[in-house]
Amino acid sequence: MKIVTSLSFQGQCREAFDFYARVLGGKIAAAIPFGDGPADMPVDPKYKDWLMHCWLEVGDQALMGADMPPEFAPNIDKPKNGFDVTFHTEDAAEARRVFDALSEGGKVAMDFAETFWSPGYGGLTDKFGVPWMVNTIPGQDWRPTAGS
Repeated sequence: MKIVTSLSFQGQCREAFDFYARVLGGKIAAAIPFGDGPADMPVDPKYKDWLMHCWLEVGDQALMGADMPPEFAPNIDKPKNGFDVTFHTEDAAEARRVFDALSEGGKVAMDFAETFWSPGYGGLTDKFGVPWMVNTIPGQDWRPTAGS
């Protein structure tokens, strides 16, 4: 079984998933534009190049995404909230690399730093408006330094 987050965009799904594939080291397994759907599908032709389905595999994990025309998702233009895509790794250097890459062109909510629960954690909203948390899983012997 797998629980997968599906992300919604307004014409940037392909660009976002190409970016995520590069940053996370994943592979896009599917990228199906609306133009490849059935001829009678009720979608405005101006959205023919938008993706109705995108699937990114990263190890044994995945992200799903789609571009959502406003008639299918009337609140698509509102900021995304109530969730974060979360990246976990045991490697603090890898967590820092992913955080730095995802934050390029985005907005950092919490700088990447040691916390009382992690050797390295940070929060951000990427350039596509997707909120992320990047977390380093502490080793069994890890203890926070004073003041974390």
